Amino acid sequence: MKKDEGYGGYSLREKIFHKLRQDILNGKYKSGDNLVEMKLAEEMGVSRTPVREAIRQLELEGLVTSIPNKGVIVEGISRQDIEDMYVIRESLEGLAARWAIERIEDRQLKELEDICELMEFYTEKGDLDHVGELNSRFHDIIFEATRSRPLKQILSDFQYYVQAIRLASLKSPGRAKESLREHKLIVQAFKDKDIDGGEKALMEHIRNSKKNVTKLCRE
Repeated sequence: MKKDEGYGGYSLREKIFHKLRQDILNGKYKSGDNLVEMKLAEEMGVSRTPVREAIRQLELEGLVTSIPNKGVIVEGISRQDIEDMYVIRESLEGLAARWAIERIEDRQLKELEDICELMEFYTEKGDLDHVGELNSRFHDIIFEATRSRPLKQILSDFQYYVQAIRLASLKSPGRAKESLREHKLIVQAFKDKDIDGGEKALMEHIRNSKKNVTKLCRE
């Protein structure tokens, strides 16, 4: 079997890119670390070519920098990057709420309700890792319900960047219960077909998340 066959031969560069991006955002590779092409290829059991291509894509996103005589250095994301993303999300997710309320299917609305119930269950149990996963799915459903491919793509990309910090935010005292309350308000607006109320509730949720994340970043 060829080296790259373990990945199915489909979009290998993309798979490696997503893996490396997640490792950077999760803190496995920290700012200032060196990414060694040959070492990564050996660890993943692939040739160096797709790793090189994935690193180029990471560089386009600003997560790494190629420095002559030093190699590929991890940049990661800064506090300012995170704050900027939340400001952008507030505007775009407000728009997403408006479109989603107009276009959401019954099955998607039911899934939002079910997720809220599960979030409450796991919040009471203190299983915040599970709450974080449900949180991401909740927002993904809203993005899908907009039926707008461009908007869904932009917001889904932001999900990758805020996942780790979102989980840290949920684990700060009192935030998980407050977040649950905010999600319930969003679901109620969707059930009521309240476009203005849904936009306001989702934007307020993002605004509160930003305040909490900004506080964490400054500690």
